[in-house]
Amino acid sequence: MEIIDQVRQAANILELASQYTTLRQRGRKHVGLCPFHTEKTPSFTVDAEKGLYYCFGCGVGGDVFSLIMEKENLNFPEAVKYLAERYHIPIPEQRKISPQALKLEEQVQKIDESALAFFRRNLTNTQEGKKAQDYLQKRGIPDKAVQDFKIGYALNAWDPLISYFQAKGVSGQLLEKAGLVLPGKRPGEFYDRFRGRVIFPIFSMTGKVVGFGGRTLFEADPKYLNSPDTPIYSKGQLLYGLNFSKDAIRDRGEAILVEGYTDYLTLYLSGFTNVVASLGTALTPHQVGLLHRFAPIVTINYDGDAAGRNAAYRAVPLCFEKGLETRVLVLPGDLDPDGFLRKNGREAYAKLLEGAVSGLKYILDVGIAGKRMNVPEVKTKVLRGILAVLENIPDSIVRSEYLKQAAEFLNVDENLLRGLSGPKVAVNPADEAKDGLLPAEKRLLQILIENKELRPYVMAEIREDDVKGLKSEPVFRIIFDCFRKDSDLIFHELQKEAGPSLARLVSQALLEQEDPPTAEEALDCLFALQKTRKECEIKNLQAEIVRLEKQGDKDELRDLLTRKQDLIKQIMALK
Repeated sequence: MEIIDQVRQAANILELASQYTTLRQRGRKHVGLCPFHTEKTPSFTVDAEKGLYYCFGCGVGGDVFSLIMEKENLNFPEAVKYLAERYHIPIPEQRKISPQALKLEEQVQKIDESALAFFRRNLTNTQEGKKAQDYLQKRGIPDKAVQDFKIGYALNAWDPLISYFQAKGVSGQLLEKAGLVLPGKRPGEFYDRFRGRVIFPIFSMTGKVVGFGGRTLFEADPKYLNSPDTPIYSKGQLLYGLNFSKDAIRDRGEAILVEGYTDYLTLYLSGFTNVVASLGTALTPHQVGLLHRFAPIVTINYDGDAAGRNAAYRAVPLCFEKGLETRVLVLPGDLDPDGFLRKNGREAYAKLLEGAVSGLKYILDVGIAGKRMNVPEVKTKVLRGILAVLENIPDSIVRSEYLKQAAEFLNVDENLLRGLSGPKVAVNPADEAKDGLLPAEKRLLQILIENKELRPYVMAEIREDDVKGLKSEPVFRIIFDCFRKDSDLIFHELQKEAGPSLARLVSQALLEQEDPPTAEEALDCLFALQKTRKECEIKNLQAEIVRLEKQGDKDELRDLLTRKQDLIKQIMALK
């Protein structure tokens, strides 16, 4: 933690931000055109005193580490190292977390880099490689793209790769951990995993090769083969091509999601550069969350066959849960995006893309397909299945609108559909804040994040239940954890836990200019939040009291009335 503090204190956020945009002083802050999105009126604000930036146009905000991570495509440790080197701060060598594991990761990384160079040489320097080059040309992938995406070729033999590495002194066991070879029948025997395949390297967000995908040229099964999970690669944690496409996705505010690398390349080379691939059809919540960091809208364009359509049906709920506006494009003739584009061209694809159906419409269409909707029991089962998807949508306004649209589509009474959706969500303090933070919530966050000396006064009085249901609850929990561990807050960790929308609210709040806080003000904010929470509890109790009065359940009603009176007394005591 000490090195992070040293870097934060040494780094000049004005100097760093000025690398990416021109800043002009306006009062105590500096403003300029946002380096994260295209705009004509400056809305990007830097507060050198607080070491923070925020764009009032696109909502991006953070500190020096966030800025470098976003603009230089680095993760947090890499951003710390980047800034430490820039400001001549020595980084301690000791690494206490699993040195054996770190060493293995470094070894696998070097092996992957060497394997990539080997595959690329095979493509250009061997007779077999010429066949692979012909295949790529026929697929419309020109030489420049082959170089840009570092495409290679694995020779169609059992051991060229392992022989290459063994000559360099690398063991078969280590190559197996890197996912490049498979064990043979005899002990100590290995053979190449990728044979007779065009190789598409898989890159991390920072552009480092972490795995490989191979497309057979010899009709072998499977047609497409990917690296297994390794110490540096996990299939469900990455999106293929995001390192190349993330700027285009951010600029357009929308992403196209396809299955594999050939679909990705064909779309990218056809001008649809805001594309990523999920490396198969089993989309994961982590991949959806990663995508949501760069765009609020996604169009799922999996293969047009039954497997692709089913995969899209499974993917839509995952996108809904992360708050993504979701559309689905199913191409005619069971074609995948690569096949459709090569057959019909860019304009035909663009036209279909524009007409992609909403995720809700797709869920409804697939949900009722082949079902006897005139049979009440069947219709009810379908309705409950669709409601199970909609109930996980985090935004209550979006969820309500989708329920209305679903009722119209299914020709059922909207109130009946809402009744089927289960008990109403209890009132939370966050509901009172609508789209922002409660005033007391925002001010208390400002005080706790920016004034370490006042934290003990608040922590002596606050309970974790006091922030339950607040929009900023994840941020408060990080603050609690740091206080317990006596560690400093790291803004990057706050952003990661908060998610995009909450991170924007917190960044904006921290840039607001306020008078110096006092312990009394901090406690007043806390008491205001406690009062709001108890008032919400009373509202929930009152709804339950009304229900019990109708049912005539006097015993339980008596208990709730007593609880309500207790809460009223607690509120009076806070005053």
